[in-house]
Amino acid sequence: MAAPPTRIEIVEVGARDGLQNEPDIIATENKVALIERAIGVGVRRIETASFVNPKRVPQMADAEAVMEALPDRPDVTYIGLVLNERGAERALRTKVDELGAVAVASDSFAIRNQGQSSAESVAVAHRIVAAAKAAGKTAQVTISAAFGCPFEGEVDPAHVVSMALAIAQSGPREIALADTIGVAVPAQVTHLCRAVRAAIGPDIPLRAHFHNTRNTGLANAWAAYEAGVATLDSSLGGLGGCPFAPKATGNIPTEDLAYLLSRSGVETGLDLGQLIEAGQWLTALMGRTLPAMVTRAGAFPAPHAA
Repeated sequence: MAAPPTRIEIVEVGARDGLQNEPDIIATENKVALIERAIGVGVRRIETASFVNPKRVPQMADAEAVMEALPDRPDVTYIGLVLNERGAERALRTKVDELGAVAVASDSFAIRNQGQSSAESVAVAHRIVAAAKAAGKTAQVTISAAFGCPFEGEVDPAHVVSMALAIAQSGPREIALADTIGVAVPAQVTHLCRAVRAAIGPDIPLRAHFHNTRNTGLANAWAAYEAGVATLDSSLGGLGGCPFAPKATGNIPTEDLAYLLSRSGVETGLDLGQLIEAGQWLTALMGRTLPAMVTRAGAFPAPHAA
């Protein structure tokens, strides 16, 4: 068993997964400001927008406008989520650096989320990866509902492993395992991460994406880290949710994840003090208390006590 990584890459998903389920439309300039603040704290991979049907996900209707307004940063990877080839074509006409495809581990959720069966979503992911490569971009694939489906319940880990094997054939930048509805527990995360790694081999990195619906998100992130996963998704303030997954509440907060890792001696490259300030800014923007705990409690030791 490989030792846990000494450095974790945090992918900020607040501008996409964080905002997509908000009832009020967030102005384009505020989305851009959120992304710029993420860059300012040290984030170097960011989900910036979702190129989906604006009638189904109105919060993402300004995807092209967001991308147009972003600073040109060769040191930052802008990720555009796409669910089909039409979305990929839209994204590739912008300054997106990487496409994020989604394959879903259950038919019921796949049909509701993107109008495809589970098997069809894998086939579409193959084509999205190929389109990205043809355009000189990279692409990654997320296996959504990998730990449980809101409609079918338990998801067979063997099915997720077989999906990962199939996806690996297209040569994506990485494969992510997503707990879309926040049902996973650490033992389950450890088992699935190790099973997928053993199946696909060492060449394709694994990423993990956790929601904190049942308050296990950070524990699951730590389990993924101990299982060798070197890239974790999180959302500033803990915003998030899926419009097509009932009760799927926020992502794990970037501030809380950065605190957990830094206090454990794991490098992230993020400035926790600036993260807390960004979380406070986002709290004011949203006009309500957000799930992130560290933004409210502060860092430890407090700067004045150092």
